Amino acid sequence: MSLAPHPSQADARSHEILASIRQAFAEKGFDGASMQDLARAAGMSVGNFYRYFPSKSEIVKAMCGYDLSEIQAEFADVQNAPDPMLCLRDHILGHFDGKEEADGQLWAEITAAAIRKPDIREAAAMMEGTIIAFLIAIFAAVTRRSEAEARQRYEGQAQMLVMLVKAMAMRTCQCGPASPALSAQVVAVVDRVLSEISNDKAEG
Repeated sequence: MSLAPHPSQADARSHEILASIRQAFAEKGFDGASMQDLARAAGMSVGNFYRYFPSKSEIVKAMCGYDLSEIQAEFADVQNAPDPMLCLRDHILGHFDGKEEADGQLWAEITAAAIRKPDIREAAAMMEGTIIAFLIAIFAAVTRRSEAEARQRYEGQAQMLVMLVKAMAMRTCQCGPASPALSAQVVAVVDRVLSEISNDKAEG
């Protein structure tokens, strides 16, 4: 008889483990954090930890999936909002408040690891591509365009917004919260991008 957890139980437990090791992974880095360090942060034996995550690359890929599920919930909130673009703006600016320093450290480490490890690069690229697709779906609905046309018109803007969120998160972990002057410039860019798209509604 197999003693492996039921799939739904395993998934829930994996999410608990990922939540508990994020800080250790962010602080020590991809190369610095040993599997023993991560198992200790999760309150598990190394052997049991390996049952869930056989390598650090698998941990990173699972973290991408874990974060993507949270981001998907954010986008569902945006899509169901009375004013989707205003709601999207609030979510984007919420990532600039300096309260997610550990996430900035984590994504700085994942970005560095992606340069050296193709499987991590693939996972990170898939996550970014999915976020861009979410953004384009919102832009399509707001401008009353097909998603194909919205991608053609707004993919660059979607990439810009993703880049801003990632860059600000990593800058915060390296340099501390942005100055009011920098924050104002970033907000201005976000507002310009969203305003241009909102005002570009299809005719008819």
